[in-house]
Amino acid sequence: MAEALFHKLSSFVSFRLLHLAIIHCVPYIALCCIAELPVEALEIQNDLFQTPLHLSVYLEQSLVVQALVLKGVNTALQDRSGNTPLHLACEQQSLECTQMLLIQEPTTDNNRVARNSLQDLQLQNWQGLTCLHISTLKGNLQLMTLLVKNGADINVQDGTSGKTPLHLAVENHDEIAVKHLLQMGAQVDAQMYNGCTPLHLAVGRKDTTIAAVLCHSGADTLLRNMEDETAQDLADGNDDILTLLPFDDLKISGKPVVCSS
Repeated sequence: MAEALFHKLSSFVSFRLLHLAIIHCVPYIALCCIAELPVEALEIQNDLFQTPLHLSVYLEQSLVVQALVLKGVNTALQDRSGNTPLHLACEQQSLECTQMLLIQEPTTDNNRVARNSLQDLQLQNWQGLTCLHISTLKGNLQLMTLLVKNGADINVQDGTSGKTPLHLAVENHDEIAVKHLLQMGAQVDAQMYNGCTPLHLAVGRKDTTIAAVLCHSGADTLLRNMEDETAQDLADGNDDILTLLPFDDLKISGKPVVCSS
């Protein structure tokens, strides 16, 4: 019993030492603790529900991140804001930490496989955002590409309004991100919970440049949202945007008749 108690006490001291080593940026000590502690101890969360992996990502200690991932810690644990370590890496725009968190290799701990999975990439924080949403809001094309290549759903909807990454890029007036998402296969006519497409948002924000990009990518200008509005309805009075949209002044039973060339 005394031996078991000593072992538990020793593990607790090592765990506290690990936290301190990460916080004070002493990677050598942190790596020694990781080598000695069992995975279960490395997944203990502090009062903010942060694991050592959260802390090392937040402080961009890539060697510590790599050691923890290869040891096989659970990368899907969420802090008090619902963020996984991968959410934090995207928020920090740390490409190196993101790459390490996506490692899919056997670990040194009983040859287990690191518990990263494609499902991790779809996890939402308490704001309803996935890692791809965050990377899009940051306008980081490298992170966006890396996440999609590793299985992130490019058309994933956020948990509050149903916005896809493309909707967010349009809202940010980020023409480069909009083009990048479309090139990677984003659905141009994806609809939010209220039925609005990216084109609705672009027109509503009077963003002629992005509206043109969406139209040239095949956006359906006649889709209606829950307010029964098309993009053309929202463009009323904006001649620059109206020139991009089909002429539909003629309506039968309230529905536009589009003249094709």
